[in-house]
Amino acid sequence: MKDINFKLVTNTLGIALIFESMFMLVDIPISLLYGGTNVYAIAWSFLITLAAGGTMVLSTYRNLVKEPGLRDSFLVVVLVWIFIALFGTLPYLLSQSIPRFVDAFFETVSGFTTTGSSILVDIEGLSKGILFWRAETHWIGGMGIIVLVIAIMPYFRVGGQHLMIAEGSFFGVDKIKPRFIDVAKRLWFIYLVLTVAETILLMAGGMDWFDSVCHSFATVATGGFSTKNTSAMQFSPYIQYVLIVFMALSGMNFSLHYFFFHKKWKAVFKNEEFRLYWGILILVSLFLANEVRHFYHGDLEEAFRQSLFQVVSIITATGFSSADYSQWPPMAILVIFFIMFIGASVGSTGGGIKVARHLIMFKNARRIFHKMISRHSVVQVRYNKQVVSERVILSIYSFVFIYFLTFLIGSIIMMSTGLDYKSALSSVITTLGGIGPGLGKVGPANNFSGITDFGKYYLSFNMILGRLEILSVLAIFTPSFYKT
Repeated sequence: MKDINFKLVTNTLGIALIFESMFMLVDIPISLLYGGTNVYAIAWSFLITLAAGGTMVLSTYRNLVKEPGLRDSFLVVVLVWIFIALFGTLPYLLSQSIPRFVDAFFETVSGFTTTGSSILVDIEGLSKGILFWRAETHWIGGMGIIVLVIAIMPYFRVGGQHLMIAEGSFFGVDKIKPRFIDVAKRLWFIYLVLTVAETILLMAGGMDWFDSVCHSFATVATGGFSTKNTSAMQFSPYIQYVLIVFMALSGMNFSLHYFFFHKKWKAVFKNEEFRLYWGILILVSLFLANEVRHFYHGDLEEAFRQSLFQVVSIITATGFSSADYSQWPPMAILVIFFIMFIGASVGSTGGGIKVARHLIMFKNARRIFHKMISRHSVVQVRYNKQVVSERVILSIYSFVFIYFLTFLIGSIIMMSTGLDYKSALSSVITTLGGIGPGLGKVGPANNFSGITDFGKYYLSFNMILGRLEILSVLAIFTPSFYKT
């Protein structure tokens, strides 16, 4: 196995930082438009990030190997998320909007990983420039800075196939077109179309353009950062329904959006994950609506809307909340806790275990029971009419096992910081799954500001771990990763 190409790793990190600085640059006129508050902090953040990225690129661009190896890619993927988070704290720190580094780092990681957990108590007290940067971190991270880098890497004489493989949440999108560069560009086009469409619909419902753009960034990225202290609780039913629709669409496999736009209806509606995903959203919402109908004094429409909103937000790992579900009946709260483990679709901007993995595990369990009854029968697990290999099944079980092990270890760690069991368990699963608010002290009516500094650093690591689907991160901590 060849050595890690640290020159290429450094160059790619520099490219990512340059692109991050471009989004900071966009934030400067937004800040000026709304009075220029904190514009200097944003401008200095742009210059520092651009200078750092430019230095890394210029010092390593000569004689680069055009295609990174798999180990290079895993290292790049992890380091990109860490580096963009570190430099992403600058607007918060230089403006003193979030004066403590641990809090700024937590908020930035939460934004880029589209988790949506927050330490901010008074969101509406922030300047428009800082709020827009906060929303931008979602939008950048939603589709993945790695996919953005892949889309422009050819212009820097660097390839990117392994980077998309290492950025595990985009497994399953390669059937759009063989070339990864084309996949990345088409995904970003779909992402942009959804963002613009939602912005227009939100403005049609009376929301001003600034809030519309910020909420569209957060929705399409399945992030959940709102510009309001109460998240989506104060919005009209129309606005809430728009958010529901786009959260659900963003939780779908983006390759299905591509097929939909090209009128390949069969490819969409025959997709097994697509059917199960929508079935879960509807059935769980109906069950919850029945459980909470008395909570809303028999108003069936509101009970259904609030149930649907919470279910879609949690399963897609968006993190918006239109109600304080921690006050709902115990059975409803228990259901909400369990659906935190479902996750969105493979190839979406959402987090979690993912619906396809649950489906394949269920089919494999059915195969095992069938073979117990008829030992000589040959039964294969099929997903979308394709045979699933034993290697893939094993990898899915391994991932789920590590996922739950990470959840259990993290829960113990968070309980050791002084959190009660409900808050500890939910803080871990919401950050690991990229969901946002949890239960108890980290519920929708509260935030993560009361957690210890150690707890915030650990949960920040947990967000990156979940965003990269655990294995990519754990791989770089194994001794064999660095052996030649």
